[in-house]
Amino acid sequence: MFESPAYAQAAGGAAAAGGMAALIGFLPYLAIFAIFYFLIIRPQQSRVKQHRAMVDGVKKGDDVITGGGILAKAVRVTDTEVEVEAGPNVRFTVLKSTLADVKPRGVPAAANDKSA
Repeated sequence: MFESPAYAQAAGGAAAAGGMAALIGFLPYLAIFAIFYFLIIRPQQSRVKQHRAMVDGVKKGDDVITGGGILAKAVRVTDTEVEVEAGPNVRFTVLKSTLADVKPRGVPAAANDKSA
């Protein structure tokens, strides 16, 4: 009644095979991560870098589109803010990080549009 059952231990060769099985079981996760990295993460990082360069390159006189969809002209540019003019005597300040697009003055929209 007070005896516990005894179980046989696996042989030494089976432990090595178990490690290989664990590695093989982990390979699909590595493959999925690699696919996500090359198809989603890397392209997104390049788009973010391109957008950051575009926003950092805004200068006085450029046409800008804010994140809220307001079309305006950059009047004054600082390190983190841009004062824009949306109409005659309608000026306000926006953060550079909220700019959605920057078009240099005099460049038609179709020439600057990457999707066309």
